[in-house]
Amino acid sequence: MGNRDTSCYHCGLPVPPGTHYEVEIDGAARPMCCPGCRAVAQAIIDNNLTAFYRHRTHAARNPGELIPAALSDAQLYDNPAVQKSFVRDAGAQVREAPLILEGIVCAACVWLNERHVSALQGVESFSVNYATHRAQVRWDDSRIHLSDIIRAIAAIGYIAHPFDPGRQEELFRRERKRALRRIAVAGLGAMQVMMLAVAMYAGDYHGMEEGLRGFMRWVSALIALPVVVYSARPFFAAALGDLKRRRLGIDVPVSLAIGGAFFASLLATLSGAGEVYFDSVTMFTFFLLSGRYLEMGARHRAGEAAEELVHLLPAVATRIASDGHEVVAVADLRPGEQVLIKPGETVPADGRVVAGASSVNESLLTGESLPLAKVEGDAVVGGTVNVESPLTVRVERVGPETVLAAIVRLLDRAQGEKPRVARLADRVAGWFVGAILLIASGVAWWWWLYDPAHAFAVTLSVLVVTCPCALSLATPAAIAAATGALTRRGVLATRGHALETLARATHVIFDKTGTLTHGRPELAQTEVCGDVPQESALAVAAALEVHSEHPIAGVFARVADEAPAAEQVTASPGRGVEGSVEGTLYRIGAPQFVAELAGETPAVPRGTPPRTQVWLGSAAGLLARFELRDHLRSEAPAAVRDLQAMGLKVQILSGDVAAMVDEVARELAVDVACGGYTPERKLAHVRALQAKGAVVAMVGDGVNDAPVLAGAQVSIAMGSGTQLAQATADMILLSGSLARLPGAVHTARATLRVIRQNLGWAVLYNLTALPLAAAGLVAPWMAAIGMSASSLLVVLNALRLARRDPPRLGSNRDNTSLRPASQPEPACGEVE
Repeated sequence: MGNRDTSCYHCGLPVPPGTHYEVEIDGAARPMCCPGCRAVAQAIIDNNLTAFYRHRTHAARNPGELIPAALSDAQLYDNPAVQKSFVRDAGAQVREAPLILEGIVCAACVWLNERHVSALQGVESFSVNYATHRAQVRWDDSRIHLSDIIRAIAAIGYIAHPFDPGRQEELFRRERKRALRRIAVAGLGAMQVMMLAVAMYAGDYHGMEEGLRGFMRWVSALIALPVVVYSARPFFAAALGDLKRRRLGIDVPVSLAIGGAFFASLLATLSGAGEVYFDSVTMFTFFLLSGRYLEMGARHRAGEAAEELVHLLPAVATRIASDGHEVVAVADLRPGEQVLIKPGETVPADGRVVAGASSVNESLLTGESLPLAKVEGDAVVGGTVNVESPLTVRVERVGPETVLAAIVRLLDRAQGEKPRVARLADRVAGWFVGAILLIASGVAWWWWLYDPAHAFAVTLSVLVVTCPCALSLATPAAIAAATGALTRRGVLATRGHALETLARATHVIFDKTGTLTHGRPELAQTEVCGDVPQESALAVAAALEVHSEHPIAGVFARVADEAPAAEQVTASPGRGVEGSVEGTLYRIGAPQFVAELAGETPAVPRGTPPRTQVWLGSAAGLLARFELRDHLRSEAPAAVRDLQAMGLKVQILSGDVAAMVDEVARELAVDVACGGYTPERKLAHVRALQAKGAVVAMVGDGVNDAPVLAGAQVSIAMGSGTQLAQATADMILLSGSLARLPGAVHTARATLRVIRQNLGWAVLYNLTALPLAAAGLVAPWMAAIGMSASSLLVVLNALRLARRDPPRLGSNRDNTSLRPASQPEPACGEVE
């Protein structure tokens, strides 16, 4: 290895004396000249790409060739071992993965990428989060590979790679540094050119030698040249890409204005006749870059909520091994392993406490400021913080299967999807650019006929002043700020339309069990029929209910000491469970459901308090009646009052007995409360309201709520609800507290108002500025200031949503954006 004639097996350069870097390739130790070559070569071998060395025709001659085409072309990301760290299996051959996109500068870039990638055969969905530049892609791996998608993105001028929090932070830092350098060059150039321009303007009034004027013009051209070539380069690159793809983006009129003004000024300088606009070119570039930099900062702040969630998990954890404790990377944890979490440390993964008692702070996930007590058997969520005492936790879910990862995916999906008003704005912005170019052509033609000396300056002002940046930023900035603010308060919007639809809601319908109540019912009384022992009835009930996700099921698991195994178990949502225990077929659940098997109709004795009734029966008859009681959530009365004060009509639909539902309705002062409703009747009730013009927001918890959650215009699931209900819902109350719901409605309405204000301002600005510019009343430098100020105003208006705190319960009187149902509402019993 010390021989200078020895060449690096990877790059071909001589191996320096005294170095000992080797990589085993094709069964032999190959010499490497440096740690970099060794690392790249090892990566090639680890990813089963050894064929690169067998089939290459020569060694790499420069650092750019250190990575083979298979790696540089993203082939690496098709390797299952590599995909394990960031790709999620979503079904048969269907995969999901988060990506980072480099090169996104505006909402038009987002639209282009979504349109281009979504058109690929095998891509099921592709959405880009404008605030964070993260994308969620879902594809059929049997029809298209991830490397093909990444190459398709590269073909339109953008760079995509798997999401990594550290790399994204580095990209943001690089983005800010590049933007600041371009601004610095443009600002310095603008100041120097303006000093010369002021001198030339003064010379127009007081006289100036032509030689001196020509010298100043040449100096201005030299100063403006780096501004155009370097600072304005992103505008030209984006415009060229748009024209190659035969579309008109925002940067097309910007590039025409900057390039046209510079070359016209250069021509005037060469000929010694005509006006020069070097001052307008440099000022326009400076103001536009400054506006985009401020917008970038606002976008980063708007996406901070998602970034905070991404960084909640620690890098390392203390794993409990057979020979003691060891510090390992969180990525190396596996389900079934135990970890020690000391006070002040972050829970590294989802799991369950197996030893210890402490309090856990879940504020960053749920918005709840008070820590929650955790004892043996309680579940803990990765990303939360242990407060008081050490806890030993058995890991249950890691990586993309954790609650935190699911929240981040849902948040990205929500910010990537566009509500109806955003899609309309995107379409308008696309047509608006074409209209600007036509209008500018018409203005240029008119002025050329009547006043050729001012034709170019007026046309330049029209192109600059009407740049539709504000129109494109109006909705994405507001949506990003609002979803980030809601996430910090424990309300997760999982669909892009959720905020807009919730703002228009006229009715809020609640399920009872697990929504208005805690969903942790207690067994108040057990009444057996005949000579059936109470312990046997409870054991059979526990054996059946262990297969159900309904909140009632947990009651019997807690009270039955030893439950036998049940076979052939079938759950009927909203009715009950059927199964065979020790050879006998049983049913447990609603009276009608059990009566179908038992052959007799259950009857509740008179004087029985209004409680949930659960019956157990077999083909031999009724076996037992269980009375359950649940407690109303302490925040429910105030939340319902606040929603009613906001002008919303509140109803209750429940599968529980009517008497119990009526009692809850009286406590909450709700007029329409329907009990004994199956999931089908709940859905029919919602459909009837919708047919009469209502916009329904459904709040539920549990499997039996999934159909009606899907049927409502906007659905909200409790954070404590089942996974099916949460997957169906458009929004999730992560804290499980109804106190967050009125604030979410208020924020949704505020978001819709801000979007309307932004769109209204963008349209009003253009309608006002365009005639003034066409009339020659707006100089090019004034147009640059006006356009940048308009975009900045839109972004700052949207950021108010991130700082806005919802009003306190009982004080909200926000009745905007409401429209009552056009006809009387259906009462209980009218919908069958």
